[in-house]
Amino acid sequence: MNKKTIKHSSYTLKPAHIIETKYLTDDIKYFKLRFTDGTDLDYTPGQFVMVSMCGVGEVPISISSTPTRKGFFELVIRKAGKVTSDIHSLKTGDKIGIRGPMGRKIPLSTIEGKDLIFVAGGLGIVPLRSFIDFVLDNRRDFGKVEILLGCKTPEEILFKDEIKDWEETLNVEFNCTVDKADPKWKGNVGLITSLIPSIFVYPERTYAIVCGPPIMYKFVIKALLEKGIKEDHIILSLERHMKCGVGKCGHCQIGNYYCCQDGPVFFYHEIKNNWEAL
Repeated sequence: MNKKTIKHSSYTLKPAHIIETKYLTDDIKYFKLRFTDGTDLDYTPGQFVMVSMCGVGEVPISISSTPTRKGFFELVIRKAGKVTSDIHSLKTGDKIGIRGPMGRKIPLSTIEGKDLIFVAGGLGIVPLRSFIDFVLDNRRDFGKVEILLGCKTPEEILFKDEIKDWEETLNVEFNCTVDKADPKWKGNVGLITSLIPSIFVYPERTYAIVCGPPIMYKFVIKALLEKGIKEDHIILSLERHMKCGVGKCGHCQIGNYYCCQDGPVFFYHEIKNNWEAL
């Protein structure tokens, strides 16, 4: 029998095997998973899952892989509390519970054929990796791609090997900046907004997809608007403290929106009037 994707309720807890793990930094760990029943996770870039540890709790985690690659999905988890610490203790062959996918599905047809700018701050590269790899796996369906990454130090740059592949892809430009350089660093030093003025864009056909710490958004959006990119062409993947994942607890509320249900991916024009809540 051929494997096929089976849609299931996001409330359903499904067991998944861990088929690969590795540390990306001292406190950030990569997990490659597969559902024990052999089905695929039916998701689009920007969605997330609830990761459950029996008897401990569960946490929302962005999906970092692209749905174009079947038979597995990938998560990158920072150790930040009891649940994530216990997840970090898991190894290849262990099982874990997954609920999802959750969150809004952005219509990818909106950005097909367009030039794209990905702007990632720190861990923001984790969910944007899903978008980036989706675009690269469907390269003929999109225009020019700019990937901008900002990190505190060179040691915090994730996916270094994959970045080399991105740089070698046709019509893809990658630029990185750090807040504090080390003696080996030869790249740009400064905030991520320092990378935006030098890129050339055709505003009418360009979409920007942004993810990073909350303080970053205001300044990045300002820089993108100054490049002539329209408000409805700026897509934000927001990092919020989500708790239940189903819009009941209110932890992730942004004005009239619940990040877990109405997002976590938004077009800027949708939430600009609720900007003070970010």
